[in-house]
Amino acid sequence: MTSTSHVRAACPHDCPDTCAIIVTVEDGVATEVKGDPDHPPTGGVLCTKVARYTERTYHPDRLLHPLRRVGKKGEGKFERISWDEALDAIAAKLKPIVARAPEALLPYSYAGTMGLLQGESMAGRFFHTLGASQLDRTICATAGATGYKYTVGGSTGTDLEHFQDAKLIIIWGGNPIASNLHFWTRAQAAKRNGARLIAIDPYRSLTAEKCHQHIALLPGTDAALALGMMHVLIAEDLLDHDYIAGYTLGFEQLKERAAEWTPERTAETCGITVQEVVELARLYGGMAKNGEPVAIRTNYGVQRVRGGGMAVRNIACLPALVGAWRHAAGGIQLSSSGSFPANKALLQRTDLLQRHAKLPRTINMSTIGDDLLRPASPEFGPQVEAVIVYNSNPVAVAPDSAKVAAGFARDDLFTVVLEHFQTDTVDYADIVLPATTQLEHVDVHTSYGHLYMMANNAAIAPMGEAKPNTEIFRLLAARMGLDDPVFHESDDQLAAQAFNTKDARAVHFDWESLKQKGWQRLNMPAAPFAQGGFPTPSGKCEFYSAQMLADGLDPLPAYIAPYESRASNPALAAKYPLGMISPPQRNFLNSTFVNVTSLRATEGEPQLDMHPDDAAQRGVAHGEMVRIYNDRGSFVCKLRVTDKARAGLVVGLSIWWKKLAGDGKNANEVTSQRLTDMGRAPTFYDTLVQVEKAA
Repeated sequence: MTSTSHVRAACPHDCPDTCAIIVTVEDGVATEVKGDPDHPPTGGVLCTKVARYTERTYHPDRLLHPLRRVGKKGEGKFERISWDEALDAIAAKLKPIVARAPEALLPYSYAGTMGLLQGESMAGRFFHTLGASQLDRTICATAGATGYKYTVGGSTGTDLEHFQDAKLIIIWGGNPIASNLHFWTRAQAAKRNGARLIAIDPYRSLTAEKCHQHIALLPGTDAALALGMMHVLIAEDLLDHDYIAGYTLGFEQLKERAAEWTPERTAETCGITVQEVVELARLYGGMAKNGEPVAIRTNYGVQRVRGGGMAVRNIACLPALVGAWRHAAGGIQLSSSGSFPANKALLQRTDLLQRHAKLPRTINMSTIGDDLLRPASPEFGPQVEAVIVYNSNPVAVAPDSAKVAAGFARDDLFTVVLEHFQTDTVDYADIVLPATTQLEHVDVHTSYGHLYMMANNAAIAPMGEAKPNTEIFRLLAARMGLDDPVFHESDDQLAAQAFNTKDARAVHFDWESLKQKGWQRLNMPAAPFAQGGFPTPSGKCEFYSAQMLADGLDPLPAYIAPYESRASNPALAAKYPLGMISPPQRNFLNSTFVNVTSLRATEGEPQLDMHPDDAAQRGVAHGEMVRIYNDRGSFVCKLRVTDKARAGLVVGLSIWWKKLAGDGKNANEVTSQRLTDMGRAPTFYDTLVQVEKAA
């Protein structure tokens, strides 16, 4: 007789939606993954990727046993070994390194899972105890989060569940059809209720095609467009003077700065028309002045350029100028992650760092290509001698990819990778440890797109010899001779510490109850800044930020030109005249899901979108193979000639595993390790290239 159960779970992936999931299990096998119809953000709907999660969990290429490299680094040749052999080999390599120079050991991880346990709980305790180098986890969001924090005070804003009541929604630098499905559902509901949708994006994405208007500005010029909007709002008195007087700081200084950004200057900088600048500002300010809720959903595409932090800051000033925060359906959302009273310091035991004579150095994950190739020096410290990679695939996703691969190819670098599949990074590993997927372990989640605490229950037993990250780091700690009680806590004990139960936002948090229900809403007001109360030093929305001045930044909204553009570097632009951005493929999530056959078949093969005028100038045709190159490197893919890409811009939807591309390369061959104006983040979309027919 078949035994059937339904298990409550949560999507672990790097997406704002953090969906609630119901897993059907028959005789110990997960047979179906569905969205929880009762969870308000999910509403029973999953994206195409996660709806096929069983295909990923039961994929024939799953890594199910520990492996040891037998070929050259990068060849991907391994032999099966036991867990004891793997742990002994790792401890034998790491013990002398840690005894001599603990900072020579580096963790490398990001958001392969967003779970508080399988992400950085036991892993953090392990590296903090050893005194390993710390990792600055910057690769996605830190520029925008920093600019937003200077202005609004923290990563909180408009609640997802109110967007359907807005009358104007500006989708700025995002493609929610691909990367924020449940926001898009609400935007569509707002549209049916008469709302106007405007997309601001250099590329006519799937989302932009379905909006009433698409403003295709040049990459890296979003900050200028926001300043131009401010100019019009102020010049035409489309302002909420009471809100400005009561709940903002620095309006008079902002007024002087915005006066410099005439519609003509803005249009020239952004590569759009004066009419687009003026009409956007008039619509936004005019509707707000009429008492209608106007909302902005901005995303991280805005911030992947030199001035990315400032761009988000400038955009975040707009709602306070027009009083949009007065409405639950007004304001702006970049991320809701700051709404959660997550107890990360306790989970990761950051206090363990105090046991060391000095705090370990911090290495930026976005400059890993340079840092793995860097010799020991007084400024840098010891050379990196060992890396443990988990929840990430740096050989595919980190910028300036040739240098990243060269770093991991060092014969004297010892690399351990925890993974589900043999990714590009696994090919360079010395030891590979099989990790569980979300269906096979316990975890607890926040969200950066809604306001629900989430539980993930294990639906099935681990496949093969796979183990949760938490258990792997417990085993590594034991082999390294670390017997501190912090390594003896179970996953359920860790999860019970996930949220600060004394914080009113997480009132009544109880792990056992959360596991049973699957999700629980935070205690948050509908319109968080209707009467000010911003979590900034002043308690106000800060148009002028003294903290920015103290940090060596312009304290007012400004425009910072890209590193690589015709305006900022005409000599480079003469050599490489095309801007390039590499936003996500709809059916991939960063480099996750690229190896799921059905999803990759939908995408076909790596492609580059190019405007017909640019294709004609280069004598290249739709369907041909082209080479995209600059001084950092090159990659080859099939050309799609389309006006979705504005003239002067090429778009390489990403991010492919390199080994699954025809030439073994991807878009990060040409991206740069330069960092943003604030937040120390990468500049993936601040890239100039040339394109030619492939040989």
